[in-house]
Amino acid sequence: MSRRIELVLKQKNVSAVATFLEDAAPRTCAALWDMLPIDGDTYHAKWAGRELYTLVPPRQASPGMENATIMPIPGDLLWFDVHPDSIDIPVEMRKANPRGFVDIAVFYGRNSFLLSPQGFMPGNLFATITDGLDNYAKACGELFREGVIHERFIIRRL
Repeated sequence: MSRRIELVLKQKNVSAVATFLEDAAPRTCAALWDMLPIDGDTYHAKWAGRELYTLVPPRQASPGMENATIMPIPGDLLWFDVHPDSIDIPVEMRKANPRGFVDIAVFYGRNSFLLSPQGFMPGNLFATITDGLDNYAKACGELFREGVIHERFIIRRL
């Protein structure tokens, strides 16, 4: 049986379960599993569409590109390596994390396309939501309208 994780939006009091795609992205699954639990600030995408994400400092070497996509579908979870000088990274975060970040993203709706001011941004597709997508997506849509201040993006092992 594949490993599973729980995705929690603390203030919204909603969660979903995602199942790792270990055959397609074994290095990324192993790297994320080793990083858990994650409890970070929540951000909503500006360019990519219906996406919530968190930025965490890398704890090990990057898994490299595997099972990459630029067109995620609802329920997909992607890993991105983010250079510290990327657009929209506040200066204080850059200084505190000179090695950059890992962007863990959840896509909750259709028509997401990973194109940024720098061009295409392929991410490693490593898991998909297998339980609770409807309620999780509803909460994500509310966060888009209401804002994400004080919302915690939590990922933990099941």
